[in-house]
Amino acid sequence: MHFQEWLRSLYSSAGLKGSELEDFWSVLRLPVSTSSLLGLGALASLTAYWLMTRPRPMPPPCDLQSQSVGNPSCRRSALLKDDKLLDFYFDDIRTGYDMFLRGLQITGDGPCLGFRKPGQPYEWISYTEVAQQAVALGSGLLAKGCQANPQQFIGVFGQNSPQWTISELACYTYSMALVPLYDTLGLESIIHILNLTEISLVICDREEKAASLLEIKEKGSTPTLSCLVVCKDLSPELVERGRKSEVDVLKLDELMDLGRQNLRDPVVSLSSLVISLPSVSITQTDLFNCPKGSFEIKQDDVSISYLPLAHMFERMIQLSMFCHGARVGFYQGDISLLMDDIKTLKPTFFPVVPRLLNRIYDKILSSVNSPFRRALLHFAVRRKQAELSAGIVRNNSLWDKLVFRKIQASMGGNLRFVLTASAPISPTVLSFLRATLGCLIFEGYGQTECTAGCTFSLPGDWSSGHVGAPLPCAMVKVVDIPEMDYYAKNGAGEICIRGPCVFKGYLRDPEKSAEALESDGWLHTGDVGQWLPNGTLRIIDRKKHIFKLSQGEYIAPEKIENVYMRCATVLQVFVHGDSLESFLIGIVVPNPEVFVTWAKDQGFVGSYEELCQNPVMMKDMQAVGKVAGLKSFEQIKALHLHPEMFSVANGLLTPTLKSRRVDIRRAFQEQISSIYSKTTH
Repeated sequence: MHFQEWLRSLYSSAGLKGSELEDFWSVLRLPVSTSSLLGLGALASLTAYWLMTRPRPMPPPCDLQSQSVGNPSCRRSALLKDDKLLDFYFDDIRTGYDMFLRGLQITGDGPCLGFRKPGQPYEWISYTEVAQQAVALGSGLLAKGCQANPQQFIGVFGQNSPQWTISELACYTYSMALVPLYDTLGLESIIHILNLTEISLVICDREEKAASLLEIKEKGSTPTLSCLVVCKDLSPELVERGRKSEVDVLKLDELMDLGRQNLRDPVVSLSSLVISLPSVSITQTDLFNCPKGSFEIKQDDVSISYLPLAHMFERMIQLSMFCHGARVGFYQGDISLLMDDIKTLKPTFFPVVPRLLNRIYDKILSSVNSPFRRALLHFAVRRKQAELSAGIVRNNSLWDKLVFRKIQASMGGNLRFVLTASAPISPTVLSFLRATLGCLIFEGYGQTECTAGCTFSLPGDWSSGHVGAPLPCAMVKVVDIPEMDYYAKNGAGEICIRGPCVFKGYLRDPEKSAEALESDGWLHTGDVGQWLPNGTLRIIDRKKHIFKLSQGEYIAPEKIENVYMRCATVLQVFVHGDSLESFLIGIVVPNPEVFVTWAKDQGFVGSYEELCQNPVMMKDMQAVGKVAGLKSFEQIKALHLHPEMFSVANGLLTPTLKSRRVDIRRAFQEQISSIYSKTTH
């Protein structure tokens, strides 16, 4: 009797009742042996255990079949109660200074900024110390003649570091606007920015950078520059050289000491908000980028590791972490060792550009050599993807333990969130990594001009091929592009954004501001999007850089390039066409990690450089293009392989890692002309 009552309680706790229980008890009334009853009891226990511990889908924040609200062309987030957009997430947070102050109140003497030498443990500066140093530095800036208003621009020339962030916070504390300068900008762009903003003071991380700015000053190219601050060692020779050019050169510690002797209360203006971030308030977005480095953030047991990203995106994430009292550790070692650093840092949140996710994807596939292991991997991925389609995200399944454990360990073993943005990511790569990493992977879309993001994928929606629904701070619409046959009535067209997240214009450039912004605040992105039935946005094309072939067909090369980037053998690709020619050609940088092995499997043997002499990849790329639905005239018909990456250093990429199309075309004009002269179609 006790046994039956125990079974009855088990099945009741599992949700079985009524007729289901009666059927079960009718079976138990049959004459059965004790061993059979014990077997039934064990089965019942296992069933009840599975019912109570089985994985459950993540509850979505709204109906995933209706993630945005509006008409066929213009939509807002379904998370909003009405059409009033969200201005601020926290009622008491209005500026970057407020965001840091909230973290200070949460954490106090807890760690804030960390630094280390390669292979060494972190040394931490507390929130209290960072706040004190920011006030000292800001007061020092005022003592040197700077003004506490948003029109006072302070230059920072260096890599990410605690001093960089303290300089940023000092600007927020006294309503100044911070302007980053980087080596990758090139001398001409740096001079342009310094003169456009009339900067008088620049903080440099190393003496060499201060010397380069002083050399510009000596040539008379930057008349307003009058003070250089160096974070590290400073030689008396540079100080003397600066004195001769009427430029005050001093160490950061000296400027802070000056501030401590002339302390001033914070002066916070709403107009200095986060829009003091440079790409919004200065000039064209392709003049800025973030330094090459990564850093770690921790909150309690949560560590967040960053990669080089577009500057606005990076700074917004960092400020958001400060808002919650996180700690930020800056890694300043070799970027090529980054995967080892990730494994060491054990991040839980990982914002990353798709380029690195593609590399992780390729590395996983290339590491699986035997046919059996490859088959097992793909089977396990399909099983995990089946769970994802049901809304279940986990890293403790049987397949995680048997197949994906090493992959997850290579990412630190503690990963819970991944955010990808700044460029499109292949749906195949996204779906594969969601399965193998066993964590939440979100995709966002936006521009510097709309404070980094305007759409974001929602928790619970693990489908791919879109960039999510509008954020609560943005209204998003599509407008007609007749020449490309996109019409808003069909839910497709150029993406436009309006809301409190949209910038007010480019600094002292009304012409470009008018090109980007309509009078009623709509920002034209130049990207082409399509609304999907579930209210999410898909990026399908690019309005800019469109050209015609000789037969009159319009070509959007960036769309085609994004398709070809799905090839594992392609690292970078540039699609070129001419209005006097009837077909497209491609300039491709093969992926050195997989190209040689792939070519060997195809029967081609040689070094990476030798294989680049033969366009062996074209059929593979055309096959990918066909699967993606490229029309015949959108497929490349000839190919040139180039062994050297496009980069900022060689002038073929912007600092935000976009192709400099004019410069690439100029650099490969000889090869382009040769291909067209030899190829007939």
